[in-house]
Amino acid sequence: MLTLDNVYRAGYVLKSVVRQTDVLPAPKLNPEAELYLKTENLQITGSFKVRGSYYKMSRLTPEERARGVIACSAGNHAQGVALAAQKNGIKAVICLPDGAPISKVEATKSYGAEVCLVEGVYDDAYRRALELRDEKGYSFIHPFNDEDVIAGQGTIALELAEQLPDMDAVIVPVGGGGLISGIAFTLKSLNPNVKVYGVQAAGAPSMRNSLRDGKIETLSGVSTIADGIAVKQPGDLTYEICQKYVDEIVTVTDDEIAAAILALMEQHKLVTEGAGAVSVAAAMFNKVDVRGKKVVCLLSGGNIDVTILSRVISRGLLMSGRTCQLTIELMDKPGQLKNVSRIVADLGGNVISVHHERANEGSDVNGCYLRIVLETRNQAHIDEIKQALIDFGFKLL
Repeated sequence: MLTLDNVYRAGYVLKSVVRQTDVLPAPKLNPEAELYLKTENLQITGSFKVRGSYYKMSRLTPEERARGVIACSAGNHAQGVALAAQKNGIKAVICLPDGAPISKVEATKSYGAEVCLVEGVYDDAYRRALELRDEKGYSFIHPFNDEDVIAGQGTIALELAEQLPDMDAVIVPVGGGGLISGIAFTLKSLNPNVKVYGVQAAGAPSMRNSLRDGKIETLSGVSTIADGIAVKQPGDLTYEICQKYVDEIVTVTDDEIAAAILALMEQHKLVTEGAGAVSVAAAMFNKVDVRGKKVVCLLSGGNIDVTILSRVISRGLLMSGRTCQLTIELMDKPGQLKNVSRIVADLGGNVISVHHERANEGSDVNGCYLRIVLETRNQAHIDEIKQALIDFGFKLL
């Protein structure tokens, strides 16, 4: 059974291994709430996962250590297991989905683990890891459905209880449910009045659907930029704990996640991966009721692949109204482009690209189209520019 004693024991074991990550105020992310950020993205290996994997490994018998360990992961658990195995002198084999970011694969190898890439998603890697466990006699380190792993993740709640004892709520990313299980169990055991909210990506809502329907469900597929929480099926252990201790689980879209990643970089100089930013996305877009409350958003990881970072930033800029694309129907005569430029400039917009083309067959013979991409301040600024163009007589498509 998961007990508070086990969580405290994990805290003692991890004291000399992991960082006690800072809690930072974040007043601008949602001015209606008193928000704080628990920065597990700055943890060693770049994520909270090392807590559970290291504690689990500390509980292995000498015989189990000698045989070695195996794990499966979308990336962060892999690095946690690899580092824990390296520090304990244990052989580690990690099964990763072949679509895992290259940065996470290379980081896992850098900690001395043997990497086995498996075609498909996390669940496919999980099945292959179980096959290898049975073939080779390895000890399997589950990423979330294990009491010792959950206890290790619960040590975050022990830190929070000391760092922010008067918090009203905590918002936690949810994939398979190990992180939120440890935090919800520990916090509710210490203070039943604290609300615990979970957040999943809209493209991978396995725990949300399972709790809603009262039974564990398996998604046919997952699709989200938050690869760290793209899990088709929650664990039976995490499902039971969430059912008992978690107040609500909500979802956020990829666009909302991108906007949260951008806001964290701009306002707090913090780099988070998609899974790490879902808690902030939920607070920014009021997916849970945070108004007037002291709320902690858990940033679970910072291992974003730099090759997709630019795409995420572009999505975040669009979502937050920092860029926009306008298509304007014009009459093909002198001065039209000048008038558009003047209106945009007078209102403080910045044109970063222009595409001008003659009208297609079937439209006005004197017509043309102007597509412009603008840098803007926010959605209200975009609306102001659009309205000024319409008031001048231009037709927006």
